[in-house]
Amino acid sequence: MNIADYTLPELRRAMAHNGVHLQTGIFSACVRSTIPLVAEGIHELYADAPVLSAEQFADFHITLLRPENFRRWLKPQVVFRFDGFSPFKPLPIDQAFALFEWGLNWCISSHAHQYLMIHAAAIEKNGRVAILPAPPGSGKSTLTAGLIQRGWRLLSDELTLIGSDGLIQGIARPVSLKNQSIAVIRQFAPDAIIGRVVKDTIKGTVAHLRAPADSVARVLERAQPGWVIFPKYTAQAAATMHAMARTDAFMELARNAFNYSLLAEEGFRRLSALMGGSASYSFEYSNLDEAVRMFDAMAAQHDADT
Repeated sequence: MNIADYTLPELRRAMAHNGVHLQTGIFSACVRSTIPLVAEGIHELYADAPVLSAEQFADFHITLLRPENFRRWLKPQVVFRFDGFSPFKPLPIDQAFALFEWGLNWCISSHAHQYLMIHAAAIEKNGRVAILPAPPGSGKSTLTAGLIQRGWRLLSDELTLIGSDGLIQGIARPVSLKNQSIAVIRQFAPDAIIGRVVKDTIKGTVAHLRAPADSVARVLERAQPGWVIFPKYTAQAAATMHAMARTDAFMELARNAFNYSLLAEEGFRRLSALMGGSASYSFEYSNLDEAVRMFDAMAAQHDADT
C-alpha cells in the first residue's frame, strides 16, 4: 500500500488517530497529526511512498500538533515532537509540512550513525553517484531538482549516506526549493509536482518538489560514488567544471559531514575511500539546460572510459 491509495480525508483520519507508518528508504516514521497541512503535504508529495502496517517497527515516532496554550487559537503554531521530545521552537502553523521535513532530516542526521552522513545531495546515473555538497544559496537544490527532471535518479537532496561498504544509500524524499528556485523549476519542468509555497520561514520562501516515482521505487538500490561536485550558481555564468585536488575536496567534505568526528577513524576511512574512487570538481552554472548537458556528458564519458 502506498500513500496514493488513501484519499485525502482517509489520510487525515488515519494521521489523527493511530498515525501513518511512512517508509522512506531504509527509514520509517510513524507520523501523527491533526493539522490538515501535514496530511495534505504528505498526500501530495509522498504519493509513491509505501505505508507499513501499524505492527511493524518504526525508526521514528513523530507528532506535529498545536501547542497547549493560547497560541492554539491566536496566531496558531505547530510543535514538532520526536518520542515526546520537542527539539525545536514552535513555528507558525502554515509551516507545518516544512517543519515535518526539517524535523525528519534532524531525526535521521541525529540518529543514523551507522552511516557517514554528509550535508549534500546525491543523484545517480548509470550506476554512479554524483555527490553535491554546498552551502545554502549555492543553487545545489535547484541543480538537483533540474537533473532529476532529466533522468538522473534522486537518492537524497539533503543527506548523503555512506555505508561501511562505501556505497551510497538513498532516501528519495521531496526536494526543498527556496526563493527564486521555485519559479525556475516550474519553468524548467512544468509537469513537476511542487507543493504549497510558504513564505517568511527561517529559510525564506520554501516549497517542496515531489521525488520522481522511479527514484522512490528504486530507493533501496545502493550505488557506487563516482563524482564529488561542488556547485555554485552565478548569474549569467556559462556552465564550467574544473577539477579539484582530492585533498581540498576531502577537507570540504569533512566540513560538511554531520558525524565525521563522531565516527573518528571509521569516518576517515570511509571519506578516504570515497575520495579515492571519485573525481572531484567545482562547478559553476546559471542555466539549467547547460548544466544538465554537462552532467550528462560527464556520465557518458565515464561510461566510455570504463
